[in-house]
Amino acid sequence: MSLYTIGDLHLSLGVDKPMDIFPGWEGYVEKLEQNWRQKIQPEDTVVIAGDISWGMNMEQAKPDFAFLDQLPGRKILLKGNHDYWFSTKKKVEDFISSNGFSTLNILFNNSYEYDNWSLCGTRGWINEPGEPADQKVLLREAGRLTLSLQTATKQPMVFLHYPPIYAGNRCEEMLHVLEDYQVKRVFYGHLHGKSCAYAVEGVQHGIEYRLVSGDHILFNPVKIM
Repeated sequence: MSLYTIGDLHLSLGVDKPMDIFPGWEGYVEKLEQNWRQKIQPEDTVVIAGDISWGMNMEQAKPDFAFLDQLPGRKILLKGNHDYWFSTKKKVEDFISSNGFSTLNILFNNSYEYDNWSLCGTRGWINEPGEPADQKVLLREAGRLTLSLQTATKQPMVFLHYPPIYAGNRCEEMLHVLEDYQVKRVFYGHLHGKSCAYAVEGVQHGIEYRLVSGDHILFNPVKIM
């Protein structure tokens, strides 16, 4: 039994939104499935750190859910900034249940246990250089991360879509929550292409960060433990 993570799959099996037109994304769905099946077993868990489907609603995202569901392992899905199909947690869970997607789980104001860890997370937010911070959104996401961490019964491990630190920018609202709950490991996505050069990875102020965007890790899920 192993734990993996990957972010930013940007699947578009139900809509006309090909990612193959971008450098590094050629044949990415086939690469993802091949890598996934080579290493992940039915008893494993994979946390997907947002930007899962380009579907604008759950019906459009349904083929992407079906694709993920037929892959081995339990999947824990985290909302990203392009997951427009996400309405409310209950509606998404009802849709998943009614379609028999038995391996899919939603991480939203909750947590899941894995071995000696509690898997927590939220979408997060980022302060773009030169743009004023959206304080309302920042506080909302910090609150959702707090709610997730409050449900943890073991050492928390956090998954975010947005990086809490990027280049010289720090999302203090998210970082304060991570520090308050003594989080030691954080995995995030969102960054692509040349932006990955500015990603913060490694240990910063006692917290280990890792970028797991699909194209950054060559669509090969990262084994955490």
